[in-house]
Amino acid sequence: MNQKKPIKNHGDLEVYQLAFDAAMQIFELSKKFPVEERYSLTDQIRRSSRSVCANLAEAWRKRRYEAAFVAKLNDSEAEAAETQTWIQFAVKSNYLDLHVARELYRTYNQILAMLVKMINHPSPWLMRR
Repeated sequence: MNQKKPIKNHGDLEVYQLAFDAAMQIFELSKKFPVEERYSLTDQIRRSSRSVCANLAEAWRKRRYEAAFVAKLNDSEAEAAETQTWIQFAVKSNYLDLHVARELYRTYNQILAMLVKMINHPSPWLMRR
């Protein structure tokens, strides 16, 4: 029987781990973007992908209050969707291989699905008072 490890902090969340790994992959891939993109596409895709994780960490610390928890999850969801947009721009600009981009995009679809599930059903995640 597959037993899940207890979640002690945000880093134990499957969605966080998936988002963190994707952000690190984006960081590595974006090192190959042209220098003229440094202050636009490169910074934006790195920022939004990292913000998914940062907002998840903040959400985890706000579990005492459902509205605050859900608000931070919504921020994380928005950053994930923004990251998908930057992935599309990187492909159209020929900075990212289409196959690699599709895999990343799928990963962000998975992250979005997990976030939406948490947003729609926050009670299992909330701290008991």
